Amino acid sequence: MSQETTPGKLSHVREDGSAHMVDVSDKAETSRQATAEAYVHTTEEVMALINTAGMPKGDALAVARIAGIMGAKKTSELIPLCHPLPISKVVIDFDLDAANAVRIEATVKTRGVTGVEMEALTAVSTASLALYDMIKAVDKHASITDMRVLAKSGGKSGSWDIAPQRHPNPEGEIQA
Repeated sequence: MSQETTPGKLSHVREDGSAHMVDVSDKAETSRQATAEAYVHTTEEVMALINTAGMPKGDALAVARIAGIMGAKKTSELIPLCHPLPISKVVIDFDLDAANAVRIEATVKTRGVTGVEMEALTAVSTASLALYDMIKAVDKHASITDMRVLAKSGGKSGSWDIAPQRHPNPEGEIQA
């Protein structure tokens, strides 16, 4: 039975149903980039502490930024079928303007044969988890929501991005 899949089938599943790592050896090397986001919802008081680097454990955003960068670099060790990539740049940004939420955005770049969407998602995941860890002592009800890929470029499928969308806060209300 063939190790590869036929068109219209899942790329990481062989015909017998078993998982496998996709062979990317024949793909063209191109510059690739992906951006993802996630939100950490907390209280107004905690937002003020984050804004002034006044959290009991220290500068929460600095810790989250380093965690995000480290997470992007470790993606192939965490996600079983991801290829190890030569990551050339990781940018982690924070937006504290959302109502009682920190928006985390990660952009990952590489020059390779496969995309970096999983690296961008892992970066915002790890940054979100690190931020949660930094604030949990003062807000046990903080939450992480709305993780998604916003854009990607490079490779055979080309570029795409999603229009800014509205996201729910923890109470389910829609915010711009």
